[in-house]
Amino acid sequence: MNFVEELTWRGMIHDITPGTEEQLKKEMTSAYIGIDPTADSLHIGHLVGVMMLKHFQVAGHKPIALVGGATGMIGDPSGKSEERNLLDEKTLRHNQECIKKQLAKFLDFESDSPNAAELVNNYDWMKDFTFLDFIRDIGKHITVNYMMAKDSVKSRLGEDAKMGMSFTEFTYQLVQGTDFLHLYQEKNCKLQMGGSDQWGNITTGTELIRRKVGGEAFALTCPLITKADGGKFGKTESGNVWLDPRLTTPYRFYQFWLNVSDDDAEKYIKIFTLLGKEEIAELVREQTAAPHLRPLQKRLARELTCMVHGEVEHDKAVEASQILFGKATAESLARLDKQTFLSVFEGVPTFSIDRTLLENGVHIVELLAAETEVFPSKGEVRRTIKGNGLSLNQEKIADQEYTVTAADLINDVYLLVQKGRKNYFIIEAA
Repeated sequence: MNFVEELTWRGMIHDITPGTEEQLKKEMTSAYIGIDPTADSLHIGHLVGVMMLKHFQVAGHKPIALVGGATGMIGDPSGKSEERNLLDEKTLRHNQECIKKQLAKFLDFESDSPNAAELVNNYDWMKDFTFLDFIRDIGKHITVNYMMAKDSVKSRLGEDAKMGMSFTEFTYQLVQGTDFLHLYQEKNCKLQMGGSDQWGNITTGTELIRRKVGGEAFALTCPLITKADGGKFGKTESGNVWLDPRLTTPYRFYQFWLNVSDDDAEKYIKIFTLLGKEEIAELVREQTAAPHLRPLQKRLARELTCMVHGEVEHDKAVEASQILFGKATAESLARLDKQTFLSVFEGVPTFSIDRTLLENGVHIVELLAAETEVFPSKGEVRRTIKGNGLSLNQEKIADQEYTVTAADLINDVYLLVQKGRKNYFIIEAA
């Protein structure tokens, strides 16, 4: 596989230094991407870089994932208007281990293949680097004029800049350049990749390698991913979409991809999956012919959810998605874990009752109109039951004398009440 050609048709190349493709054709090459370790989970904003490494390894080259333990203690000015919080070493090490487990779902770290992936942490070689060593061995090779010309610096020092820029962040590009130099010398790493906002930092590294050791190194960046409506990719009302199921449930993760627009689905399926050009073209044709069936979104959601969470979690997410459309059974509802249940019914009106109420049983009319305010009156409950419009846990209630007990609870905590076709309510027994 020609790596550059593959990324080109997928729309994943923004800038590339001359000679990069020739280098990759000449020999197996090592390349790295830096990953911010400020959280113990990756989010989908990281996936573009991860997929670049994935394609790189599939093409027969060696990917290196660099966790920025040292640079995480500084803060990258690129694309930011303020400095970020700095982390201690213990937190960074914890985050590194968590991130590696997630990366292992995409990259082969374990095989004895010469292009097996590696994970490195720049803290390991930066922690003993003294300030005098830094300004002597690194600082003298890059001029202030060169550093000032970078867009990430100019945007923070221009006329409209409010906060200015600390010396710490000003030196960030030198620290990142030092990483490239170290990997070039120690691991024969000749290519650094990243988002287009990293171009200035990456080319500082190629320049440092040229000036200090007379070596040739290369840079490749991908476009920053946006949504068709101009909104920020990966952000929802509740924040980032994380890969860790504790932070974003597999159901929510699946739903994110399922609900992207048609235009975004066509773009994302090229970037975030390994599907080939012909298969994607066929999915696009299916989408054009029957957009209401959403074949692109469904396949995109399947590929990503299976890759990150596994097929079992994908199937559970699909099943959970059917509930709000009335296509699920009481059995499928009972199979939902608590986290997924709450994700599916996020924002649904919720009422709390004392659990002891269910131990002896309570009539459904009493429960819905007296113990809670699901219905405004007992008469309306009876009329709804008579009109076949009331369901409890996806089962129609036909008996006005039905007694609700603890045995009806989902996950031993919840009752799901459905009034008509679309009105859901949750009763929580505490």
